[in-house]
Amino acid sequence: MEEQFWQSRWQQNNIAFHEAKPHPFLESHFGTIGVTSGDTILVPLCGKSLDMDWLLGQGFHVIGIEFNQEAVEEVFERLGLVPEKSETHGLKRYHNGHLTLYVGDFFALDQAMLGQIDGIFDRGSIVALPDEMRTRYVAHLAGITDHAPQLVIGYDYDQQQTQGPPFSVPPTALQKLYDDIYSMTPLAARPIEGPLAARCSGEEYAAALSRK
Repeated sequence: MEEQFWQSRWQQNNIAFHEAKPHPFLESHFGTIGVTSGDTILVPLCGKSLDMDWLLGQGFHVIGIEFNQEAVEEVFERLGLVPEKSETHGLKRYHNGHLTLYVGDFFALDQAMLGQIDGIFDRGSIVALPDEMRTRYVAHLAGITDHAPQLVIGYDYDQQQTQGPPFSVPPTALQKLYDDIYSMTPLAARPIEGPLAARCSGEEYAAALSRK
């Protein structure tokens, strides 16, 4: 994955993708994928998202993966947690209680490191990747989680209006990417808001993916 690009974004504080509150689609629709308190949730390309705080507050165990070490450290500082640190498979592992965050390449994660994953929250992962990387991402994510159900939040806009990321991955494209392994259920949509709205018009949507 394009580590240099994302590290540069973090260093320049060019992180308009970071929101100051949990996503409303997470709060209103996460239960639709069949997870319950105590389950383990994977948040790929997690950044320092406050979505993880919300998930922890609901009693979930949270595992995330992120390129930027400072973002991971900020999550633990924000939560008042002192992490245990270790290294495995080239990834740095930060852990305390119900929270485990890895620093490094998503593709270095494997199923043995994660254990059982009961659900996935993809707020900005699939839309962060260029088209040529998405098929590989989908296959790896399904493989290391044993096809765990997902709540995916994506964007649907005319890609000619602006360059990504976040890229436009309409629901039809999302279904095509996952068609062999997941069924998709559209859940909600709203007009694009925030900094992206200054660059393009379209919709932000939520969809549930369940194993076929």
